[in-house]
Amino acid sequence: MKRALIIGIGGQDGAYLAKLLLDKGYQVFGTSRDATTSSFANLSKLGILGRVENFSLAINDFRSVITTIKKTNPDEIYNLAGQTSVGLSFEQPVETMESISIGTLNLLEAIRFIGNPIRFYSAGSSECFGDVGNLAATEDTPFSPMSPYAVAKVAAYGLIANYRAAYNIFACSGILFNHESLLRPDRFVTQKIVQTAYRISLGSNEKLCLGNLNIYRDWGWAPEYVEAMWLMLQQEKPDDFIIATGRTVSLKYFVEKSFDYFDLNAQDFLEIDKRLFRPSDIHTGRADPSKAKNILGWSNKYDVDDVIKDMCSFMQSNKL
Repeated sequence: MKRALIIGIGGQDGAYLAKLLLDKGYQVFGTSRDATTSSFANLSKLGILGRVENFSLAINDFRSVITTIKKTNPDEIYNLAGQTSVGLSFEQPVETMESISIGTLNLLEAIRFIGNPIRFYSAGSSECFGDVGNLAATEDTPFSPMSPYAVAKVAAYGLIANYRAAYNIFACSGILFNHESLLRPDRFVTQKIVQTAYRISLGSNEKLCLGNLNIYRDWGWAPEYVEAMWLMLQQEKPDDFIIATGRTVSLKYFVEKSFDYFDLNAQDFLEIDKRLFRPSDIHTGRADPSKAKNILGWSNKYDVDDVIKDMCSFMQSNKL
């Protein structure tokens, strides 16, 4: 039985990854900042809370990191922890850098010190590329980060490449483009859109307040993306991969399709709030995921229309 340690198991990706690994026969361990007080609600929603052993871990504390790895003795480590909000990273840049870049460094150093043949996955981000315009990003596209979050992810990516080359550690970065699910927290714009549209369909008089609608993103389905994470650690050699659908649409499109699902005209309920504009933002995120298809054998089944449909349907049924 393989043993996997998921750093940041309580989030969307961590919960779906835990379920995937359990279904594959793994023994799964998870961490959060304080496992004694965390509800691990996402694990409960997926019906797997009792099948995972969770630990408290401070990712920016090396002693905490190495102690947890020694306790769990994993074959594979998936690092999904750290700041996840691009917008919040402008308000909390120091915490963002520490939780992402220093956290990644602590994990790599712990793996190096322990000396076991641990395979390591690190969550990268499409935000590293910055604005690619009409050019679809590949793994060879230069990075041009436009937020503290993206800068931290670029630093983590560089550390992965360095430790892989210098110490022969099996370490991979998954450069994931936007991916949503039924477990998305309310603070993410996609969940905000869907929930607001649903409440309005029930008679609410509220408006949907958003910032810039003319941004373009590649939206995929999180349960599919965690399979790509696992596949990266099953290869003969470690490498980095873009995970995306290859289809890019505007935020305005996401809004209109969400409201269409509830037979509403989005324009009747939209308000643009300049305070929600970021100091700098990526206009277009576009991806070429062909390397993942050719080497990992991974490709998406859901595109943005399926994502919107399932998120809206879940709001109506209130079932997972």
